[in-house]
Amino acid sequence: MADRTRRWPVIAALGVVQILAWGSSFYIPAVLAEPIARDTGWPLAWIVGGLSLGLLVAAFASPRVGAVIQRRGGRPILAAAALLLAAGLAVLGLAPTLPVFLAGWLILGLGMGCGLYDPAYATLGRLYGSEARSAITALTLVGGFASTVCWPLSAFLVAHLGWRGTCFAYAGLHLAVTLPLVLAFIPPATPRAVAETGRAHPVVPLAPWQARAFLLMAGVLVLGGTIMALVSVHLLTLLQARGETLAAAVAYGGLIGPSQVGARLVEIANRGRHHPLWTLTAAFTLVALGLLLLASHGPAIGLALAIYGAGNGIYSIARGTVPLALFGPEHYAGLVGRLARPGLVAQALAPPLGAFLLVRIGPDALWGLLALLAVINLGLIGGLWRMKKVGAAASGEPLSDARP
Repeated sequence: MADRTRRWPVIAALGVVQILAWGSSFYIPAVLAEPIARDTGWPLAWIVGGLSLGLLVAAFASPRVGAVIQRRGGRPILAAAALLLAAGLAVLGLAPTLPVFLAGWLILGLGMGCGLYDPAYATLGRLYGSEARSAITALTLVGGFASTVCWPLSAFLVAHLGWRGTCFAYAGLHLAVTLPLVLAFIPPATPRAVAETGRAHPVVPLAPWQARAFLLMAGVLVLGGTIMALVSVHLLTLLQARGETLAAAVAYGGLIGPSQVGARLVEIANRGRHHPLWTLTAAFTLVALGLLLLASHGPAIGLALAIYGAGNGIYSIARGTVPLALFGPEHYAGLVGRLARPGLVAQALAPPLGAFLLVRIGPDALWGLLALLAVINLGLIGGLWRMKKVGAAASGEPLSDARP
């Protein structure tokens, strides 16, 4: 295990890496899509669709990425992510045609699969084992500022350098900042296949209850990714369909970010005194409540979105900490990579599906569908609680919901 005294430099470095990785990939179309369309004449749907293409590539790569981190640690994977993100952004900036532009997103997708939250969680789990929960929680707090930092930065760069120059600038930041941070502050991990004695140390397979819990957790991530992607992409359209002006819809949407950070601060202040399943349960209770309030056409739109944002904020923590608690550190990195795939696929497919549903069933029905998905997810989380009790009974541990 890495020394406790080195945690904060590692977390701080990973936090900066996450801000730049998210800001130059997942969040970049929000600022660059319109300038690219004006400059090139390419269809806006295809420009924005590049992100979905990248997410699908990330989903395809994630299990392999997790397996490599399981064996070798996260340092080489995160270093590769910096190089891949830089290369993908350079291709975007140079792209003379739409097919080349989309090819750049294929490379960016590989970089996302190697460099976003799930590989970072796996890296921390590989370094700190069963004690990685606090590090994962702290990382989500820092990484949560990605849009806050990079949307204004992207707008500034576009205004002064154009969209192509912005892509080149972010590519340079990955080479000049992200890559050195990874190499300087992320310690190499001892190969998992070798114990301290130098002899082979095989990984114990999942118990039957853990295999069932894995499927339940995958379902939670699919529904969670679908909900978050639909709300993120279509929130302004849904609010305007209720009669809100664009300015009011933007102001309401701005409440989500502070609510996310506030909820994460509460989770950090709790210092892990409860089982991570409580965090996941609280997250989707808040998400479901916020969406039910919005689906019921209540007047408190701001309150509903603040509740939803708080749930979304701690959901990102639970994504990393629940698998660690249920499956243990010896399985963690590999399983995080496998769990990432269905969630990323859901995030990639949800926005176009949402656009289709908006036309076919209307905004009111879509609000109701979102609330229903959140309630169903609470049912899946109930299944995870049952699997936890089965596991505790099988191991002879007390059926306590306190910190494991």
